[in-house]
Amino acid sequence: MQKTKFIPYLEALFAVIVWGASFIATKIAVGQMSPIAVVWLRFAMGIPILLVAVVMRKQFALPKGNEWLYFALLGFLGISFHQWLQSNGLQTAQATTTAWIVSTSPAFIAILGWLILKEKLNLMQSAGIVLAMIGVLAVVSKGDLATIAIGKFGTYGDFLILISSVNWAVFSILSRRGLKDHPSTRMTFWVMTIGWLITSVAFFAGRSYTEISQLDSRGWMAMIFLGIFTTGFAYIAWFDALSHLPVAQTGAFLFVEPLTSMIVAAIILSEQITLVSVLGGAVILVGIWLVNRK
Repeated sequence: MQKTKFIPYLEALFAVIVWGASFIATKIAVGQMSPIAVVWLRFAMGIPILLVAVVMRKQFALPKGNEWLYFALLGFLGISFHQWLQSNGLQTAQATTTAWIVSTSPAFIAILGWLILKEKLNLMQSAGIVLAMIGVLAVVSKGDLATIAIGKFGTYGDFLILISSVNWAVFSILSRRGLKDHPSTRMTFWVMTIGWLITSVAFFAGRSYTEISQLDSRGWMAMIFLGIFTTGFAYIAWFDALSHLPVAQTGAFLFVEPLTSMIVAAIILSEQITLVSVLGGAVILVGIWLVNRK
């Protein structure tokens, strides 16, 4: 490993480990507050950290004209709706299962890229998508694929998490235009900020702010982790890594994320690491590797 790449590698690894553990923190938090309160407080903590990063990098600039509407759409899809889906999903879905399902987003991005952007999808990538979906079915059915045949797709939360994975693919496709005109840190700051403001409407209208007092020490630790580390430092570290490493190398670190979730969930939430979960997860990772393989 080259010395000049050591720090970017550490930054990428730090980001994916934090993101992997975020599902466990979210599950703890939604056990004490409503999902809307968790989402609002999380981004209220993380956005100031991103603002500092944008200002220090001298990248701060206000959106212009129609960019406000564009960022509002991205903010709703990528922050308000996406985090609502995941927070509600984690009320009934296991953190480990959630991480495996979320890891399929690249497969949905490839499908949407083929359908909407007319990007080529070769035989190997198509096989990878099929493998990833088989892996998901194995994980959510806990190995009993016959239950899916009769309409039992895991829990209600599993279904919401799957929708969030498709939603993230839509968000990613729509984000490509903005990333041509804005540095990733600045764009992320505005998307998060506007998405948080949209969430604020429901947060205050539903008087969800009264729930914050319900957090105990464990709940506050989960929220601080989600806000400061997951939403703030992890994004900054990830973008730093992207600026120094090839996209393919950085993207490979994402395979660590669901593995981190599985280990942390077993330690903190006592979720069982089953053979079906490990094998299903391995099939998902192989499938996603085929999708991303050049």
